[in-house]
Amino acid sequence: MKIVLLVIGKTDESYLETGISKYISRLEHYSQLEMKVIPDIKNRKTLSEAQQKKLEGELLLGQFMAGDEIVLLDENGKTFPSRGFAQWLERQMNTGCKRLVFVIGGPYGFSQEVYDRANAKISLSEMTFSHQMVRLVFTEQLYRAFTILKGESYHHD
Repeated sequence: MKIVLLVIGKTDESYLETGISKYISRLEHYSQLEMKVIPDIKNRKTLSEAQQKKLEGELLLGQFMAGDEIVLLDENGKTFPSRGFAQWLERQMNTGCKRLVFVIGGPYGFSQEVYDRANAKISLSEMTFSHQMVRLVFTEQLYRAFTILKGESYHHD
């Protein structure tokens, strides 16, 4: 199974990019992973929140393939402890889906059309993080989940 991390906009801060790259390189040991960055909408400062979500949604929908399992990282999604997320990930891998696509939207979240296409929503915390910070937190948690599944010593209870 291939895992795709689909994100809106580039990562602006070098310290975040360094951390994200660290975990993505570690994840290559466990799974085929691709981080795909969709460029920010041009002139987005002149657009309303609804217009921006609609345009971003169209770009996201264009990236999905038939048979993809789409998981939105969303503040209203299901929360997991790390071991619970690892078990959830293992179940997804055992279903036989070809691509598991995790989506991190822009600062305003997702359009209704993207919500309608999604198979699941996951929240990393009840707290709110910037959409760029979520990239680092999520790649670390994905790495942690794989080390839990492999019985490696990275995670401590």
